[in-house]
Amino acid sequence: MRVVSGIKPTGNLHLGNYLGAVKQWVAMQDEIQAAGGETMYFIADLHGLTEFIAPADLTAQTIEMTATLVAAGIDPERSILFNQTRVPAHSELAWLLNNVARVGWLNRMTQFKDKAGKNREGASVGLYDYPVLMAADVLLYNATHVPVGDDQRQHLELARDIATKFNLDYATELFTLPEPLISKAAPRIMSLRDASAKMSKSNPSEQSVLKLIDGDDVIADKFRKAKTDPEALPDSWEALEGRPEARNLVTIFAALADRTPEDVVAEFAGQGFGQFKPVLADLAVAKLAPIRDEMLRLLDDRGAIDAILARGAEKARDLAAPVLAQTQRAMGLLA
Repeated sequence: MRVVSGIKPTGNLHLGNYLGAVKQWVAMQDEIQAAGGETMYFIADLHGLTEFIAPADLTAQTIEMTATLVAAGIDPERSILFNQTRVPAHSELAWLLNNVARVGWLNRMTQFKDKAGKNREGASVGLYDYPVLMAADVLLYNATHVPVGDDQRQHLELARDIATKFNLDYATELFTLPEPLISKAAPRIMSLRDASAKMSKSNPSEQSVLKLIDGDDVIADKFRKAKTDPEALPDSWEALEGRPEARNLVTIFAALADRTPEDVVAEFAGQGFGQFKPVLADLAVAKLAPIRDEMLRLLDDRGAIDAILARGAEKARDLAAPVLAQTQRAMGLLA
């Protein structure tokens, strides 16, 4: 079993990023390796180019993302951790697979439509074509499983379609068809000021998003000011239906504490948010402060981050080279 997953280098990661993705990766690292499998995580800096970003920002965000993953528990000695650019086979395989993928398949990708909006003619070719690079990212390592959320299922299906067509066209069994790995524990974290919207750093309200870089006092203040309702917590999770802000805070508590929302509601039933919020703030500080402090320590040592990425890339290149060569041979590019 080999699990492969990537994450775009974005700055100022927030609580939603951590609980929805990074914390899940750490859990997978432990679970998959306990079962004798292998985990590979990469910083998707090539995907970061699909919309213009200042070069200095892309470099800084790649370093910050690496520091965050390591601080959160991704162990470079146990998982292969690297950034795409250091493994040119990602780009090379993507070009080869472009000649297998069909335009009709890409036209059905809903994320391009969402991201390009009404400006499709002005969108980059990379934004249109990046699902093929995503396919290359996982097929290059013959990943057996890929962690996906609901918004990525379509891209994994595309990867499977490309792999199937390649294997049929070239009479080979080269590419493994990756299966989705869906964590039922991955929560959907909403804004602290408006629980109808996902937590996002693009929100103009600083109070709406809890950043991993936030200090202890800032964390406590943001939870203290988080929007709630005047009612006490009920004795069942189902009874929170129609109370989105309350559900959001309970969801956050449960995810940080590795408990179920039902368990949290049962413990705090009958209590108001004046009692619940301080306990939640203390929990968040206890869980997030060590990650923040370790991240800041790592960011002060750029050489250490570079060394981690270099070692991981060397391991990834060793795994990628034979698959790329086999692909080239199958297509008649190598004797």
